[in-house]
Amino acid sequence: MAADAGNESRMMTGAQVLWKCLEAEGVRQVFGYPGGAILPVYDALKHSKIYHVLARHEQGATHMADGYARASGEVGVAISTSGPGATNMVTGIATAMLDSSPIVCITGQVNSKLIGSNAFQEVNITSVTAAITKRNYLVTNAADVEKTMHEAFHVARSGRPGPVLVDISKDAQQGMCMYGASAGGRDLPLRTRKLPAAADLNRALELIRHAERPVILAGNGVILSGAMAQLRALAERAQIPVALTLLGIGGFPASHRLNLGMMGMHGESWVNTAIQESDLLIALGMRFDDRVTGDPRQFAPLARKIHVEIDPTEINKNVKVDVALLGDLREVLSALLKSAEPARHAGWLDYIHELRETAAVHDIQNLAEDGHLYAANVIRDLWCETRGDAIIVTDVGQHQMWEAQYYKHDQPRSLITSGGFGTMGFALPAAIGAKMARPDAEVWAIVGDGGLQMSTPELMTLVQEKLKINIAVINNGYLGMVRQWQEFFYEKNYSFSPIMSPDFAALAEVFGVRGMSVAERGGVVRAIREAREHSGPVLVDFKVEQEDSVYPIVPAGAHLKQMIRRPIQLK
Repeated sequence: MAADAGNESRMMTGAQVLWKCLEAEGVRQVFGYPGGAILPVYDALKHSKIYHVLARHEQGATHMADGYARASGEVGVAISTSGPGATNMVTGIATAMLDSSPIVCITGQVNSKLIGSNAFQEVNITSVTAAITKRNYLVTNAADVEKTMHEAFHVARSGRPGPVLVDISKDAQQGMCMYGASAGGRDLPLRTRKLPAAADLNRALELIRHAERPVILAGNGVILSGAMAQLRALAERAQIPVALTLLGIGGFPASHRLNLGMMGMHGESWVNTAIQESDLLIALGMRFDDRVTGDPRQFAPLARKIHVEIDPTEINKNVKVDVALLGDLREVLSALLKSAEPARHAGWLDYIHELRETAAVHDIQNLAEDGHLYAANVIRDLWCETRGDAIIVTDVGQHQMWEAQYYKHDQPRSLITSGGFGTMGFALPAAIGAKMARPDAEVWAIVGDGGLQMSTPELMTLVQEKLKINIAVINNGYLGMVRQWQEFFYEKNYSFSPIMSPDFAALAEVFGVRGMSVAERGGVVRAIREAREHSGPVLVDFKVEQEDSVYPIVPAGAHLKQMIRRPIQLK
């Protein structure tokens, strides 16, 4: 709930009202980049105690707000000017939309009388972002700023969270209005969240009671709803193993004996096999996307399916289910737990354990020292050195999947990554946002040599803000996942996947970041320890095996049992 503004009604500019509204919503810091159409807002910032972080690109500012939101659970805020400033935010907004991250993006707009005239730096940003926001607003009157801003925060954080954009014309920023004349959007009532019908809850309980081979599929909704304790209680009471989506990682402790690991395209073989052979799937806060299901027509064909989801548009969209329980996940699980009976599935759990033990797992840690440095060496050593007690922010590609496989997360909000949109360049700015949200946490950005070159300028933001963030570059000289697909599915035609990179360690030093380079297995732990001990930001360029691949992999459109496994089992 928004904090009380604590101010008597008085005349202010729309720009001043904007900052008062942000303060009332509990905002402590914002990320942005100024320009002509938003200058009244920047001028009014002198009257506010809110801290502003100057990004080096508006997309970076949006990812920072996103990383802040994911690390804290609060609404992140990004600000830009009109035209190219606003359009530069589009990729960041879409990233937040697909991963249900609550951010509010504020853009300046030309004077209202010029809208539609193709004025300098004018773009219809509300039309541009209509499909990638929960809602967006065009404000052309100062008197509408207060109500609109509070409503924007309400929309961003309520129900299924997501991004909201508020476009404010320059004359609305400069115009005078009465602030605090009405509560406006601050007193918007939360939607009354009704529990599913008793008959549906009882039907779900009946399916759980009679299942012999059940599996829980835990998604991002577990973390967003704060349902970690309820998930654990259900899994332990009914002795049901838990498989996680990429964004669900951390929602159920990796060290728990019922944790199967990640499912889907790069999920471990025993996880996907268990799903395909299950007789009941309990899907919690996940949307059955294609990277999880493979061919949806052949997804878990023997299983009844229960889907607990807050967004009604996701029900039966990709996979037909037997019981849909619409509502907040924590509340629905709490209702189920009131009547869920203890159960044992010893035979099923033993079978999955046998699958795990006999799977052709590529245990990189058991490889003899052969002069090669594998990306998984870096990830596993980082996990061991931090003891899993760090926030890891990844870019997108092979290193992202290796992180999910080799870094074990016991805590929610400890893995921040772009799942649905798969945005390269996400990690470094999102790590900045995460560190601003949780300054006492150890933060590592794990990036590829391709993705880092998309957001390199934000190294200067990192230095300017004096943030202690460590960066691990998984440098294999390729756009790694593209190269892997070209190897597997395009007859090794490596068309434009080799990528030239600068000397990342030297480049980091130019920005004022300590740079190191490691090319041998024996240097990994030493570099990690030095990075952690150094008082400022550190970039370590890990030059890893160039043509290593992520295993298993389910080809696009195949079903989960059609995994490509490592051709030779390494011991």
